[in-house]
Amino acid sequence: MSFTDQVVVVTGAANGIGKAVTLMYAKKGAKVVLADINETAGTEVVQQIKDDGGEAIFVKTDVRKEEDIITLMKKAKATYQQINVLINNAGKSVFTSPYELTVDEWDDMINTNLRSVFLGSREAAKYMRENQDGGAIINIASTRAIMSEPSSEAYAATKGGIVSITHALATSLGEDRITVNAISPGWIETGNYKNLRKIDHEQHPAKRVGTPEDIARACLYLSSKENDFITGINLVVDGGMTIKMMYEE
Repeated sequence: MSFTDQVVVVTGAANGIGKAVTLMYAKKGAKVVLADINETAGTEVVQQIKDDGGEAIFVKTDVRKEEDIITLMKKAKATYQQINVLINNAGKSVFTSPYELTVDEWDDMINTNLRSVFLGSREAAKYMRENQDGGAIINIASTRAIMSEPSSEAYAATKGGIVSITHALATSLGEDRITVNAISPGWIETGNYKNLRKIDHEQHPAKRVGTPEDIARACLYLSSKENDFITGINLVVDGGMTIKMMYEE
């Protein structure tokens, strides 16, 4: 799959999954617009792409702020004349007992993880619909949208909301030839992979813990024009963990 001359916007692009997604699109020939609140790390990724012969710019963005997202898309359009793909990846997690979770913490999670997906999709789609072949939006959700652990209420709510807004947007933006899909990662190790234990890998039906590159490849698949018949889905990428029936003995 080639993305030569495609313009890809990635939020939360400075680290972890977002960084891997950004680098993989750049290797496939895309012009990448990195959005993140971490200017130092984001600038380093841009330089890495340029050192490898790719094209990229960094736009400091707080996805909780509507004006930042509007500015992000305007700069992407002004720099590269179009937007073809948006990866709504920026997010955060807070695991606090529901007895102790404050309204401010709840609202911050909603604004960072969920409202940002709506705002990013809305603003990117305004430019995508100008393209002859539309565009593709991919929202990074989580397996926590469909299964839970204690004290994850705010996180689970945002990720469940992402799955729901994905199929809603897919129906709304289909007229403009824009596909909208979600990816729900399971355990994706963004730290030192070598420090994982044998049991960490073997508990997965796939027999290994996931990597950020696993999610990046899923993004390529869902945003490729060869796959534009796929829209409105939630692709679970978790090594098979959510298919297991797990009971304590």
